[in-house]
Amino acid sequence: MLRHNLKLNFITFLMICFSINSNLFSQEDDRGFLVKIGQKAPDFSAKMIDGTTFKLSDNLGKIVVLQFTASWCSVCIKEMPLLEKEIWQIHKDKNFILIGVDRDEPLETVRKFAKATKITYPLVLDPGADIFGLYANKNSGVTRNIVINSTGEIVFMTRLFDQKEFDKMKEIIFKLVEESHQKLIEK
Repeated sequence: MLRHNLKLNFITFLMICFSINSNLFSQEDDRGFLVKIGQKAPDFSAKMIDGTTFKLSDNLGKIVVLQFTASWCSVCIKEMPLLEKEIWQIHKDKNFILIGVDRDEPLETVRKFAKATKITYPLVLDPGADIFGLYANKNSGVTRNIVINSTGEIVFMTRLFDQKEFDKMKEIIFKLVEESHQKLIEK
C-alpha cells in the first residue's frame, strides 16, 4: 500500500511539474499577450494616417505607448478620450509618444474614427493586424496598451479598460516621462 501511494504521489508530482513548466514556456499569457514585461518591444514600421511612416525603433530614447484599437471596439471608444486628455495632452511636448495602432481597417475609416473620438494623438494603420500579431494573439481583442521605456523594453501592459489598471498605467508613464525629462536636462 505504501509503495502504491508513493507511486501515485510521484505521478501526481510529475503532472504538477509538467503543468507548471508548460505554463512557464507557453507563448501566450491568459490575456492573449505574446510579449512579456521586461522584453524588448518587437520593432515595426507602419503608415500613419497622415501618410508618413512611423518606425518604433526610430523612437528609442522616448517613452512610447502603443494603444491597439479599432472603430468597432466599444471599450476603445470609451478609453481613447481618456488617453487623449489624461496622458497625451499632458505629456505630448515631452520625450513621449502615444501611437494608436488601428487593427485592420481602411484609411478613411480610421480618419473618421479619430475625428469621432476627438483624439489628436497619431494613429497608424495595421493591415491584416500584423503589428497586433507581434504583441498579442490575433484571435484576442483590443483595446490594449503597451508601455515601452526609453531603452525599448516593455514595462506595463493593459487589456480592456479597468480604471485601476488605467490609473496605474498613468502613474508609470508619468514616472518614466519625468525620469526621461531629468536625464535630458542633465545632458
